[in-house]
Amino acid sequence: MPAPLTVDAARLRADLAAASYTVDAVLARIGDLGQEGLGRNCTVPADVALGDARDPLATLIRLFLLQQSVLTADVTGVLDAAALLAAEYLAEDRGRLFALVDVRPYGSPDDGASGWLVADPTPGLDHIVDPTEPEYVLGASPASTTLAQIAMRAPVGSALDLGTGCGVQSLHLARHAARIVGTDVNPRALELAALTAALNGADVDLREGSLYEPVAGERFDLIVSNPPFVMSPPRAEADTLAYREANFEADALVETLVRGAADHLAPGGSLQLLTNWAVLDQPWEERLRGWVPDGCDAWVIERERLDVFSYIEMWLADAGLAGRPGWRAAYDEWLAYFDRLGIRSVGMGWILVTRADRERPHLRFESWPHPVAQPVGDVFARHAAAVDAFQLPTADLLAVRPRLVDVEQETIGRPGAEDPEHVVFRQRTGLLRAVKADTALAATLGALDGDLTVGQVLSAVAQVLEVDAAELAAALLPDVRQALLDQLLVLEAR
Repeated sequence: MPAPLTVDAARLRADLAAASYTVDAVLARIGDLGQEGLGRNCTVPADVALGDARDPLATLIRLFLLQQSVLTADVTGVLDAAALLAAEYLAEDRGRLFALVDVRPYGSPDDGASGWLVADPTPGLDHIVDPTEPEYVLGASPASTTLAQIAMRAPVGSALDLGTGCGVQSLHLARHAARIVGTDVNPRALELAALTAALNGADVDLREGSLYEPVAGERFDLIVSNPPFVMSPPRAEADTLAYREANFEADALVETLVRGAADHLAPGGSLQLLTNWAVLDQPWEERLRGWVPDGCDAWVIERERLDVFSYIEMWLADAGLAGRPGWRAAYDEWLAYFDRLGIRSVGMGWILVTRADRERPHLRFESWPHPVAQPVGDVFARHAAAVDAFQLPTADLLAVRPRLVDVEQETIGRPGAEDPEHVVFRQRTGLLRAVKADTALAATLGALDGDLTVGQVLSAVAQVLEVDAAELAAALLPDVRQALLDQLLVLEAR
């Protein structure tokens, strides 16, 4: 449990709101160019947009987002500076204040999880790069945003935010989970996550500890985590960057999370990870398949594959080592470590493990580097039902009434040809999958509108095409099953 809050969260929330320190107001003030500049870690466009302004909103933008010092007098009446100084969230020097934490507006139009996040200041602003401190607490990042968008959003009784960091995932979970537990090994992360939760009125049970240790004996309907998966060479505990790495060999931390999921999931519950894994000489699918616990389904999507050089360079830069004297020595250390472990490349992607307790667990491993339509949380939420439909016995499959959803139809053919060579059904949401169909499959999929059974449609198509109905069914049912699994076809409760 983190230490009690050292500032009055209700007072701070009221002060931030009074200054209109919100996502929309900040974006309106700094403009698109200012926002794009901050995305590049450059404050100049936003600074230019603010000009000489010293009003409350401009002062907070400068203080927290641009990491500039501001006159103490400008903060008076805007924030309770004395309390923030005492909590060591602000510091003062010769009549000017500067922030020791990053308090920034957070907006999520996808699910309404909007408010403020408290983290450590963004490193590397305006190309001033210093080595990252071991207890650094990362704020909202592309990774945390992606995890929030892939996480299921259906109402659940209990949720675990494993490796909570600044608490951003708990902010999303609070929209649909009745009970939330957040864990982290970093005491500073728990301190800032507690303030994030309090600022947003979220009730989160925060606990210190590694992996599943703080929740021994407990089960959850949903576990989400962007764990410290970076496969850095082992180092002294005091030098480990807690937000991104742990002293596990290679991807053993991720393996531990997957293997231990069944013991901490309620029946039907799911673990969702945004993570990476080592690719050795053995096929990666085969290796990860061995991690999945008994009684669990798994769906692993590799979104990106990095060679070892790109991977190492990315994380050395993240640690603030780019351009520093120890960069090459650290690079060589990582290369030797990867070579010793036989790591040829690194897969990065999404892992879903569900305690389905099926007689025949469903395990799916695929590479999908293509664009998707975020958020895709609903795709994962429907996955168990899609697997149920995919595994239906033939007689039951013929009797169901699926419906083609969120799909657009395209035709492919040679210019001037009377008929198209293929019809393509392409999803407009989710993973944006596409199915290339011949005449028979196109007619079948197009006719499945939720009213007719699969058997009825196949019989009608067979009659129109003047082919044997049984032979047509044998040929097309595998495609219908795949369309159900890929959620082009869905079964709705009747």
